[in-house]
Amino acid sequence: MKAVKAKKRLGQHFLTDLTVASDIADTVDVCPGIPVLEVGPGMGVLTQFLLRKNRPLKVVEIDEESVSYLCKNLPALGEDNIIPDDFLKMHLDRVFDGKPFMLTGNYPYNISSQIFFKMLDNKEYIPYCSGMIQKEVGERLAAQPGSKAYGILSILVQLWYNVEYLFTVPETVFSPPPKVKSAVVRMSRNTRTTLECNEQLFKQIVKGTFNQRRKKLRNSIQQIVGKESPLLADPTLDKRPEQLSIEDFIELTLKVEQAM
Repeated sequence: MKAVKAKKRLGQHFLTDLTVASDIADTVDVCPGIPVLEVGPGMGVLTQFLLRKNRPLKVVEIDEESVSYLCKNLPALGEDNIIPDDFLKMHLDRVFDGKPFMLTGNYPYNISSQIFFKMLDNKEYIPYCSGMIQKEVGERLAAQPGSKAYGILSILVQLWYNVEYLFTVPETVFSPPPKVKSAVVRMSRNTRTTLECNEQLFKQIVKGTFNQRRKKLRNSIQQIVGKESPLLADPTLDKRPEQLSIEDFIELTLKVEQAM
């Protein structure tokens, strides 16, 4: 069967370098034994190395042409382990009958951030996640306070996961080559089990402040607590959002809760 044609609407860039594929597959070794779900396997370049790990493996692929290719060219995977679906719409608690699993893949670039927000919504089932994304997104995931890359994605992911930026991948190992470099990252659930503040308010504050990231925190916080709130005199609000750590944002959320 001829190769699958990459579809721009699906953000497909097929990995062609077997060494890189093998290195990505090795990122799942951090959690031996638990099942693996690969997102967007395409023609199975990464899948073939994941199969060598001798652990339960399923793949989810939205592209019908890729599904047909996998069924015909990767019999070791087994058709029952190929899920023809949209990952963003799946019920992840049903994939391995409610058992935790590791998420991995050469993620479609047009939905990579959405994939990680889906992971956060299902963090009780996903103790580990790895894979390849745009270099810019990888830098944002791993960014620390004070850096230009530090923002909403950094905080919401690092709230629940430890993030490792593993290595950079050049454009030349893909077909078609993307216009940007890529990054391989790995995320592991941290020890946090509960959030000390209201999670919805926390998200509102993080998103609201970074949507005005060039302004002082006071500008966005007053939209929540009102212009007359005593909280607006807090010196913390003289800072800009990229200067606050996750713990600082938790503390700020608690203060806003008290002021509302």
